Amino acid sequence: MANILMVVSGADSLTMRDGTQHPTGYWAEELVVSHQTLRDAGHTVHIATPGGAKPTVDEVSLAPESAGGQDRADSFRNYLASIDAELSAPLVLADVDPSAYDAVVMPGGHGPMADLYQDADLGRILAAADGAGKVIAPFCHGPAGLLSAVDDDGKFTFAGRRLTVFTNEEELNGGTGPNTPWFVEDVLKEKGAIVENGAAWGSNVVRDGNLVTGQNPQSSEDVAKEVIKALGE
Repeated sequence: MANILMVVSGADSLTMRDGTQHPTGYWAEELVVSHQTLRDAGHTVHIATPGGAKPTVDEVSLAPESAGGQDRADSFRNYLASIDAELSAPLVLADVDPSAYDAVVMPGGHGPMADLYQDADLGRILAAADGAGKVIAPFCHGPAGLLSAVDDDGKFTFAGRRLTVFTNEEELNGGTGPNTPWFVEDVLKEKGAIVENGAAWGSNVVRDGNLVTGQNPQSSEDVAKEVIKALGE
């Protein structure tokens, strides 16, 4: 079985276009579904955050209307409570040895737009993992974390790679709207990534070799399943 590093944002707010602070963190469905799917398949999952901070769940993601009903919201809360010891004492991202892991998984929520996108420690881990051909799997807003991976000349490690991400359409119509400080889809394209998006709010997974990406929360389980498949190859 594989050792999987799950990198989670440590941010609890995002500075919006107008300068206001928007409460955020990780999206419950994305962390819960991917973590549970990977663990149920027999893999070991270690959670890491910048500075080893306990990650903050975006409370909106635990509302019934966001979670897909009260039962799902309750199941997410219960699962998070069951792994609270892990969430309360995550690994410090700066201390992570990427050679110890077979895959790097990055769930979203808007948190990665506040910290992971420019985290040098994450950039080091991703560059090493990609160089070794290890599975890298960010989804929804998680692909913002890919932006941290640049070389000394500023070249984006994932330029020319096929991927997907939470779309501008989804951001404008179901995310943080016109006040969004920047759009991850746009910046990834500007950096040279080949973005392949599907219909809004439907599962969409794109795999390019060792890079597995998902478009939105609805893609969480399918991303985890594709990671499991890739690990078995």
